[in-house]
Amino acid sequence: MLVLKRLIAFVVTSVTVLAGGAALAATGQPEPWQLGFQKGATPVMDDIIWFHDFLLWVIVAITLFVLALLVIIVVKFNARSNPVPSRTTHNTTIEVIWTVVPVLILVTIAVPSFRLLFYQLNTPPADVTVKATGKQWFWSYSYPDNKFEFDSLMVQTKDLKPGQPRLLAVDNEMVVPVNKVVRVLTTGADVIHAFAVPSFGIKIDAIPGRINETWFKAEREGVYYGQCSELCGKDHAFMPIAVRVVNQRDYTAWIEQAKKKYATDDGVRSTAVAAAGEGN
Repeated sequence: MLVLKRLIAFVVTSVTVLAGGAALAATGQPEPWQLGFQKGATPVMDDIIWFHDFLLWVIVAITLFVLALLVIIVVKFNARSNPVPSRTTHNTTIEVIWTVVPVLILVTIAVPSFRLLFYQLNTPPADVTVKATGKQWFWSYSYPDNKFEFDSLMVQTKDLKPGQPRLLAVDNEMVVPVNKVVRVLTTGADVIHAFAVPSFGIKIDAIPGRINETWFKAEREGVYYGQCSELCGKDHAFMPIAVRVVNQRDYTAWIEQAKKKYATDDGVRSTAVAAAGEGN
């Protein structure tokens, strides 16, 4: 009885944690005790989550089937139950089944997989273009259509404001409009970095001397966090990404302010890298 009570308590706790984790994951950042992906904010991430869950069911079905076969073999074909072993060398029907069924399973997995890959890699016409340059150890964002650029450095723990997450908050966020296609161009200024925002379902390398491209279309307003996902030096863990998604009116107002604050002249920034960034 005690074991049953503990089992029930464990199940209730697990369900509570899962439900709470799903709710907290909607904030665009990792949460304590979170299980699974962060809640998707783009169509690509929604498809990734669907494909992940679909594969999980396929894996569970295969695992249970193999387990059932093992149990049947152990129970039915042990020496006590079957003292005279079969001398069967082959069975054409079974051999056809164990060849055809895995092929069908792989095709079932491959079709949505390739469809998702094509969807991720085929950038639609962009409404906004942002160039993200990875540096040791911060990010610089350039808006080429509006001719300004700025640096985005992690906010030190002692300078955090209420509501800002530790190791994820930045001084200057990348700002984009909601429900618009945003093309992100990535490169590295020194070593290889990686631009990754889990809620958007994007992760792409930022390589010196090369331009890589990805995209997203955020469907909900809010702040979504990511991090450099390529080991790039001693402060690799301290170069977060923060993307603020706003409505079109707020985005237009921000653009006008940013043009004055971060204006560039012939591609050369008028703002210098903050000294604090050198010691992150």
